[in-house]
Amino acid sequence: MADVARLSALANEKHNPGEPIHWSREKSTDHADCILRHLVDRGEMDHSLGKPVRHSACVAWRALAMLQVEIEKARGGK
Repeated sequence: MADVARLSALANEKHNPGEPIHWSREKSTDHADCILRHLVDRGEMDHSLGKPVRHSACVAWRALAMLQVEIEKARGGK
């Protein structure tokens, strides 16, 4: 989970520089597709955020995001 938190911080700095950490939902909606893409490269490092992060951490972040969206939808939310 520490790697997922680190990934969140790095992604926030890339996509929302200078802003408090938050999830810009409109900028990340294709969770299932991204999970598959990162699964292909599992065991390797992703360098797209300026610092290396594990592709498996990206899989975990996307899976948690997808779960959150599903839960909210089931509850009649977003």
